[in-house]
Parts: sequence; structure tokens; C-alpha cells
Amino acid sequence: MNFAPKPKRSQTAHEWVDYLRESEGLGGILAKTEDLAKLKSTLGRALSALDLGQFSQKIEPGWRQGGQNELYLLVTSASVATRLQQVLPSLINELAKNGLVCSGIKVQVKPSPPNWDIQSRAEARTPRKPTGLNAVARSSWEGLLDKLAPDSTLRKAVEKLLQNKPK
Repeated sequence: MNFAPKPKRSQTAHEWVDYLRESEGLGGILAKTEDLAKLKSTLGRALSALDLGQFSQKIEPGWRQGGQNELYLLVTSASVATRLQQVLPSLINELAKNGLVCSGIKVQVKPSPPNWDIQSRAEARTPRKPTGLNAVARSSWEGLLDKLAPDSTLRKAVEKLLQNKPK
């Protein structure tokens, strides 16, 4: 069986940036991304003017949905949020000096990801291998053993414990 040869392509591949710049589809995403980058740099300059430049990496700025000129700041910790709340009027003035007009700023703490790890059921069911007594624990039990009466049931239990636990 012979197949017909593939036709030659007359079109060339476009650059990926051309697709982003088109008005349909991804063009809006590129425009919003560029606006957010400008907003972040303007916010960084304003924070640096207020001697708070170290916070610029801990803040994600954005505009509140709707027609209001309200800036929305998502921060990584409550201490950063508190410090920003203290300087909000000065920050609004600095942003206006840098050409960014906003009527208000809302600060909110970003929820942190959980610190715990999820284990599979097989890992959770696997019992850990028992460990022996360390040197300090062994010497403490042996010290107790010397103080107990030879016919005491507690002495027998401690002897059994020391025999069963490896070093």
C-alpha cells in the first residue's frame, strides 16, 4: 500500500508572543500580566520610599473586582499585614506620587499551605521497628534494679524489661 505524499506546508510557524498579543484569546491575559508587573514594581518603589522595601517580596498586589480604585494586597504573614495597616495613608500618598491613584487599600493574609504530609495507607499501617534503650535509660533501670528487694514482683518486671530490650 502506497500512501500519497504529504503536502508541503506553505505557512510558517508563528512566534508564541504573537498569539499572546492578538486581541482574541490570550491577549487579555498578557495585558493583565503586564499591568500586574507594573503594579508590583510601583508598589515596590513606594514601599522602598517608606523604608519597607523588604516587604515587597511578601506582597501580591491586585485590583479589587469592580469599578472601584481599591488596591488589594495579599500578604504572607499577619505581622506584615499589621505593619502595612499602620502605614496605609502614607502608602496611598507614595503610590499617588508614583502615578498610581487608588482610593483605598485592603490587606489580607494569604492562607499558608499545610505542613503535614499525607501518607499512603500502606505506609501508615507499617509498624515501626522497636528501638532499644539508650545508655542513660538502661543505667537508670539498672540503678532501680539494685534498689529493689530480690523477691519483689517489680524487680522481676524490671529484669524482664532489661532482658527484652536490646542495647
